[in-house]
Amino acid sequence: MTEELLYDARDDIGWVTFNRPRARNALTFAMYEGLAEICARVGRTREVKALVVTGAGDKAFAAGTDIAQFQDFEGGDDGIAYERKMDRILETVERCPVPTVAAIAGFCTGGGAAIAAVCDLRLATQNAQFGFPIARTLGNCLSMANYARLAALIGPQRVKEVIFLARMIDGPTALQIGLVSELVADAAALQARAQEVARTLAGHAPITLQVTKEALRRLQARLGDDDIDDLIRLAYGSADFREGMAAFLAKRTPKWSGT
Repeated sequence: MTEELLYDARDDIGWVTFNRPRARNALTFAMYEGLAEICARVGRTREVKALVVTGAGDKAFAAGTDIAQFQDFEGGDDGIAYERKMDRILETVERCPVPTVAAIAGFCTGGGAAIAAVCDLRLATQNAQFGFPIARTLGNCLSMANYARLAALIGPQRVKEVIFLARMIDGPTALQIGLVSELVADAAALQARAQEVARTLAGHAPITLQVTKEALRRLQARLGDDDIDDLIRLAYGSADFREGMAAFLAKRTPKWSGT
């Protein structure tokens, strides 16, 4: 692993840490690929019985994809390639037969929120903030698989509210709507509780967990069968997406044109 993605196995529990705290653990393509590689290997080797995914520090789990990853995009086909890459990575995490726990402190947005959504359980601190603020930042979109996952977790109407209003969901609200299963006080309590939950999972029948996980994945996958390449091409090929990137880097408000 690189210094930006740490992996440690202790007492049958694996710990994956996004380690860019100065950048709110914003994710590079290498970090995404590294996470997928860990999940694939753990699934093959069963070297651990549970996997915890978390972010370094107490400010963020992961604040989405690092904007630098988008700067070479030239049109809609780049957006399709990106979403295909993301779908492959997220499906690898989702298909991992070992149970996964997202331990979330602070910001959990964009690609970070997508990773949390494919984990089996989500624990969060009181200060956690979830969202996909793309309607006020980049002007891009999600893949059909990610829309389906979010709709399964919080319902279609809440997905619209989160994306249309660029609305952030705080920790107590996330607990209320079932986005997370538990809230704890702070990052220290989060690590301790994640350890406890992972230890419980590690002590349960692995085949029962694996079969239940895969059955529910297949059920949810039916919602994401439709091809929306035309919609992805529309978003990533738009002048608004290029404006969103420029505005983000310049730290100014985007001027949307609808084109």
